[in-house]
Order: sequence, then C-alpha cells, then structure tokens
Amino acid sequence: MPTLEFPIDEVPFSMRGSWLSVSRVVGLHRSTELIHLVSHQTGMHPVLSFQPMAGGAPVETTEVAAPERLRWVGGAGEFTATFADVDTVRVRGAGLGLRLADAADGLTPFTGTFLFIAPQDGAAVLTSYETGRRYRVTPLAGDFAVIGSERLGAGDRAIEVGGDGGEWEIAIEEVASEPAPSRPTNSFDEVVAARASEFAAFADGVAPWRAEHPGAALAAYVLWSATVRPLGFVTRETVLMSKHWMDKVWSWDHCFNALALAPSHPELAIDQFLVVFDHQVATGALPDSITHSEVLYNFVKPPIHGWMWSELRRRLPDPVPAEVLREVYRRLAAWTRYWLDHRRGPGAVLPFYEHGNDSGWDNSTVFDLDRVVESPDLAAFLVLQLDEVARLAEEVAPDAAEGWRREGELLLAALLGELWDGEQFIARSVADRRVGSTSSLLTALPLIASHRFPDGVAERLAEKVMAHLTAFGPATELPSSPQYDADGYWRGPIWAPSTVIVEAGLRASGHHDLANEVSERFRRLCERSGFAENFDALTGAGLRDRAYTWTASAYLLLAGQASERSTMAGMATDAAGRT
Repeated sequence: MPTLEFPIDEVPFSMRGSWLSVSRVVGLHRSTELIHLVSHQTGMHPVLSFQPMAGGAPVETTEVAAPERLRWVGGAGEFTATFADVDTVRVRGAGLGLRLADAADGLTPFTGTFLFIAPQDGAAVLTSYETGRRYRVTPLAGDFAVIGSERLGAGDRAIEVGGDGGEWEIAIEEVASEPAPSRPTNSFDEVVAARASEFAAFADGVAPWRAEHPGAALAAYVLWSATVRPLGFVTRETVLMSKHWMDKVWSWDHCFNALALAPSHPELAIDQFLVVFDHQVATGALPDSITHSEVLYNFVKPPIHGWMWSELRRRLPDPVPAEVLREVYRRLAAWTRYWLDHRRGPGAVLPFYEHGNDSGWDNSTVFDLDRVVESPDLAAFLVLQLDEVARLAEEVAPDAAEGWRREGELLLAALLGELWDGEQFIARSVADRRVGSTSSLLTALPLIASHRFPDGVAERLAEKVMAHLTAFGPATELPSSPQYDADGYWRGPIWAPSTVIVEAGLRASGHHDLANEVSERFRRLCERSGFAENFDALTGAGLRDRAYTWTASAYLLLAGQASERSTMAGMATDAAGRT
C-alpha cells in the first residue's frame, strides 16, 4: 500500500488512545497559522504552538502529515513529530529549530499557563489552568533554552531548541501530576515504525478492500486517530466525533462508528454502542452527549439504537456473549420505555420530540412552525426498536416478548393511520395538530421501516428521496425549497447518517438501483471532499468540522458493502460461466 498523507489543515495528527492532537484548528471554526499541540481534556484547548526557526528568526515550512509522523520541511532542514505513546509527543530535528510557545495570552490566578524548570532534570514544565494538566518538555538531545521561567502575568513563555543548527530531540508529555523524568527506551525511528504498524493493522481490519476505494485509508485514519482511552466521563475506549471542536460523543453518532468497526474490532464496536448507555438515567433517557468532563441531558437523540443493534449484531464475526445480550436488552428496554412513558401526550400513541435537537436534525424545517412535534421518523425508529427489543426478549426474558410486540403493532398502526396522508408522511404539532413542513428529507426516513408498511408507501418514499438527490447525494432540504440553505446545517447540506439510513431503507424496500446510486454518489463525494461534518449538496464542498468520524464510518460502511456486492456478483458470474 502507498503511504497515506493527508492535509493537516483538515485532519488533525494524533493516535489511537490519545487525548492530544496536533493541528492548526484550535477552537470552534478557528484555525491559526501555526500548528499547535491541542488537548481535549476538559474541552478543546491549544497548549503550545510550533514555530519553525532558523538563525534565530521564524521561517516558512511545508508540513507533510502521515499516520505515523508529522514533518515540517524548510530550506535549512526539517523536524518531525511522532506520538511515542498516548500522552507523549517526541519531536526530532536537524538544521531547523523549533520555538514551542505558550498558547495562552497571559497568566492570571485562574487562566493561562505557568512555566518553570524542573529541578530534578532540567525539563520545562507548563501548568495549564484550562486543561488542569501539566506539560513536561524534556530535552533528549541538542541545545535547549527556556524563556520566561517562573514569570507571572503577561510575557513570553517558550522553549527553544535547535538554535545552533545541529541535531536535537525533545519529548512533550501531558501529565496529571509529577511523572518520573522522561527516559525513552525506544529510538525515534522505532517509535515511528511502531505507529505506522499499528495504523496499518487497524486499516487492514476495517478496510481490507481499501485498494478498491480511494478514500478508505484516510477514513480509517480519521477513525483510528479520533479514538481515546477511557478517561473522565468517557468510560470505555471510544471514538470521538472529531479531534477538532466536535470532540464529544452524541447519543446517535456513536452507532455509525460501531457499525464500521463491527466486523474487525467487535469488542471496540460493542463499546461504541454501549458507551452512552453507561450514563442512562432512571427514566431510561440517554444523555444528549458525553465528553471528557461533561455529560449533557438537556436533549436526547432519536431511538435508532434498536435498529442499529440488529445491524451491528449481524455484522459481528462471532455470537454475542450472553451477559452482553442481557445488558443490551436491559438498556434498550429502558430507553424504549422512556419514549412510551415520558414522551407521549395524554391518550396518544405517537411519541414526540421536544425540539429539533432531539431528532439529531437540530434546525430541520420540520421544526420551523412548532418544536414539540410528533414526527414520522421518531415513530418509525421506535417501531424498529420495539421489534428488536421483542427479539432480544425472546432470548433473555421470554415472558416480556409478547408485550413488546403489542406495543410495536399499536405504534405502527398510529404511524400509518395518523401521519401518512396517502402520499407522504407528515409531522404535526402535539398542541394543535398543525402540520409542519414536508420539504425536509427527515420525513422520508420512515423508509427504514418500509418492510412493515403496506404496498405503495415505500414507492412514494423512494420518489421523495429522488427529489432530494443531487449529484453528490441526498440533500437534507429540497434544493428547490425557499428554506434551502447551502451551509444551513440540516436545511440543505448532505450528511452521512441520513445517507446511510436512506440507503439502507431503499435497499430493504427493494429499490436496489437507487440505493446503489445513493451509495456511489456519497462515496465519490467523500473521495473528493474528505470526511467533513456535512457537505454543500450542490457543490460538494466540505463544511464545518472537516474530520468527522461518523462521515468516515459511513464511507467505510458503504464502501465495504459495495465490495461485498461486487464479490458476490463476480462469484455469480463465475458460477454461471462454469455451468
């Protein structure tokens, strides 16, 4: 396989397990000219800037990023960063110096970074109020100068290395307290080789067919590099949505990452599925999101989890252990009861969202007139979840299975009887039954449950998908709609989750040609524009966070399925030829 290189402006440099990244992106829609060491503990915080130097003055360089190393190359020489472990970045250079500068504007009693020299070994230590962590810069070879040691208030705080033009090396560690002085046992080249080997093994697992799909290696890297070890409120090894500013796990995003990981990393996939359930509350509700230092409960996310568990289980290489099945049943049953017990009006069968954020489609036009609505996607997801909970009950709690099935039939009847107008699904206000906009792709998502619908419904939903389909995939708002907004979040751009759900629904309802078209267009979009949070539906340009894991996972999922279909078609052709 050729070496993967990627644009550091769009994709941060990191490694599996680390809460650190190295990137120009230092905040919400905020990039800097200099690359920074960024911590994702207690939020996203730039800690140190990397300024290439020669002859005592800043110089321009070209940055070349790969999974195992990040190089700054200039006319006088170069230096290279690599992750020695999840907490340590080693940097080695020759002919080109480096100034590591404090990223904080100044030091106050509550903000900024204090710098001092450790008496034990001469390392520079920076203590950050923003992250609550220390950063130890240890000289391993070459000249080493500390500027602003023990300075209070405003003023320069920096470490300069390689000023004499010779060879140098340092280690930068993120630590909670006082570690032993850094004494590496592996050479720099051995560390680089180890990271390259680790990523190659991961990529071989999640995308063994990646030579057939140009975006697969980068998709694998986005997923691998955004994975963090358990820390803070993150209770399991977890794939964050990004190591840019979207450095959280939202309670539906995680399911798409689980699907992509299932065939090759089953334990990691199950952890992705369960990580948000570790914060499930007594009512059965899931949090809106979790990250290192916070768990938010002000919204929820749609109950796609039953359908996703059935898909995940089908993709796992081995049977699920009995204790995991019991846990999944208990968690899904409680999550389902939340919607049935706490999200239905008096005498109503259909559940409601309280805000667009609950749907995951935060500002969809479905919610323009009213926010508290009965939406067809919610009912369809819950029908599938009730089906899956009933199937799980047959395995672990047989006496409960029939009750879940009855609930599912009642909800299905209400979905078709109250939200299907004969031509399309509608969303309506709980308060006065006012019908909302139908120009959003959100009202086509019941396609995922089309095997439970009478004849004709799936055909109308497929026609709606066609109306939303652009050269790059299904736009979330009709491009002809007055409310269409090219960079309007869920009011136009193409998103990975809606694409995956629509593609799966089309395939389940027998619309294979259209499903193939949706898959192919989205994969070409990612190969052209990377793995952005979302994309301009008419130009294909990547929008918002540019290294988003559910986009990478959607690509891997669709590409893997395309490879499977190609393999099966080839086998069928061979068999026909032999006969």
